[in-house]
Amino acid sequence: MDFSICFKIMDNISRVIVGKREAVKLMLVALLADGHALLEDVPGVGKTLLARSLAASIGGSYKRIQFTPDLLPSDITGFNIYLQNEGRFKFQQGPVMANILLADEINRTVPRTQSSLLESMEERQVTVDGETFLLPVPFFVIATQNPVELEGTFPLPEAQLDRFLLKIDIGYPDEKEEMEILKRFQLFDPFSSLKSVATPEQIFTLQQERKKIIVSKPVRKYITNIVQATRSHKMIKFGASPRGSMALMRSAQALAALDGRDFTLPDDVKALVQSVLAHRLILNENERLRGEKPDQILTDILNQAPIPVGAIG
Repeated sequence: MDFSICFKIMDNISRVIVGKREAVKLMLVALLADGHALLEDVPGVGKTLLARSLAASIGGSYKRIQFTPDLLPSDITGFNIYLQNEGRFKFQQGPVMANILLADEINRTVPRTQSSLLESMEERQVTVDGETFLLPVPFFVIATQNPVELEGTFPLPEAQLDRFLLKIDIGYPDEKEEMEILKRFQLFDPFSSLKSVATPEQIFTLQQERKKIIVSKPVRKYITNIVQATRSHKMIKFGASPRGSMALMRSAQALAALDGRDFTLPDDVKALVQSVLAHRLILNENERLRGEKPDQILTDILNQAPIPVGAIG
């Protein structure tokens, strides 16, 4: 299994994005695991540019939707128009019909419109007026959102959040990185010259190869113990679902592939727990009012979960 093309993608993105190597790697984990990625942070830290750079590196069809309060579900999925001269209806494809869909500032629109992506993200299809249309393969949603504390945002419904394999925080650049950003963008925009280094067909092949990465019984047990602990924790109202367990396993396979291994390790799982599970947990009301965060709870769970021995093979 040769996943070296992923490093070409990462290097290509680094021509535009300064630093943020870990965020880029997590994006590729989501892509290889055939999932979707949610990028969250304050405006201006490069969420949209990172998504655009990944899309440009992969090639294939790419569409961007700017989410606004007046956006309608049909603006995403498409709609039927009546051709009066021909006496028939014709389906007008929405932007969801693409290999890579950038849902920019997804929490700027109302939950009803946000939820119009549920079928597409889970079943890779859209249904309009009773007719079902398959989406291109691969299909990858990259959504960006601002922190919910900002004015004019609508929290994503729990069912919507659960469809995202990973939630990735970008973070501010450090002083050295910010100096490099100013230097790099002073004369021209490097994104304008970014070329693709992979094809959708290659990505689809890698997604299939990822499934062959070995997940031993001890690693599966480790995943199960962690997820089960989120359901019994006294500070958590609703823990991660079986979809969360599968997301953690698929992500661990993808991370192992990127690290050049054909088997997963408990360290793969441990490294991804926060990104895969934190956005899936619903805390009790008292904990939310006290400002408790899922990240710290997951850290406590990881510290208590026994690390399996003999997890290879």
